Amino acid sequence: MSPHPVPELGAALAALSTIILGKERPLRLALSCLLARGHLLIEDLPGVGKTTLALALARVFGLHFQRLQFTSDLLPADILGMSVFEAATGGFRFHPGPVFSEVVLADEINRASPKTQSALLEAMEERQVTADGTTRALPDPFFVVATRNPDVQIGTYPLPESQLDRFLMRLSLGYPAAAAERALLVEPERRDLLATLPPVLDAARLRALQAEVQAVRTAPALIDYLLALVQATRDHPALRHGLSPRAGLALKRAAQAWALLEGRHGVIPEDLQAVFTAVAGHRLSVADDADPARVAAEILARVSVP
Repeated sequence: MSPHPVPELGAALAALSTIILGKERPLRLALSCLLARGHLLIEDLPGVGKTTLALALARVFGLHFQRLQFTSDLLPADILGMSVFEAATGGFRFHPGPVFSEVVLADEINRASPKTQSALLEAMEERQVTADGTTRALPDPFFVVATRNPDVQIGTYPLPESQLDRFLMRLSLGYPAAAAERALLVEPERRDLLATLPPVLDAARLRALQAEVQAVRTAPALIDYLLALVQATRDHPALRHGLSPRAGLALKRAAQAWALLEGRHGVIPEDLQAVFTAVAGHRLSVADDADPARVAAEILARVSVP
């Protein structure tokens, strides 16, 4: 195998592949999401590796990690933090919550009420938290990975559209292939392997790579193709409404990150196609029982490359 054009990214993918077996495409999408300074929603059944993937990403990049188990009684202050009166000083001191971390795992996010879910809105969009009238910046990098159980399961709340839109990508891991599942059974448990996984990068190098993503070229013809895809979502009969201008910006950033991950400094149509469903699927409001992934695939097939 030839060396990756960005050696650290090739090493990061290789390290992640030792923990999450046989899932190269979801791993590339997750890594692209982080490089694009986005947030990631992983939607799947319990027990397929969603939490393990979040842990592995934090470990590979040497980032500080906090896990929040979302439950029906979780309060916004449990996420953001709170001010506590201290008798010694006669005043209040703010105690930061777990959101003040470089990687935040919101585990089973749809088991908390919409009120609690909304505590993440400002943090994910503005990368800051306002509490008690004071605005505090979050770390840089700041990456939220949320896991979501199927809404048909007992004790879940739907995620509002405004919350879904805060996630750059949504992906699913699915069941492993037979050979990968056999390896999971006969080899040491992946959580044990995580403890021995050395960091491949650090926060400073990740910030540098995120800056490189913003510099990846997008030619006018590529922008025309992106706009045609966005317009196709607005015209599709199976959709109540199409992608917003913010979603178009998300598509551009994700395609730039995918291009850099592939070792290119310019976006090509295949990069946009690779990320389209992961970026657009959870933002498409479908009519009746249409499948967003199927609709996204139809749009990709219908819209020709300029």
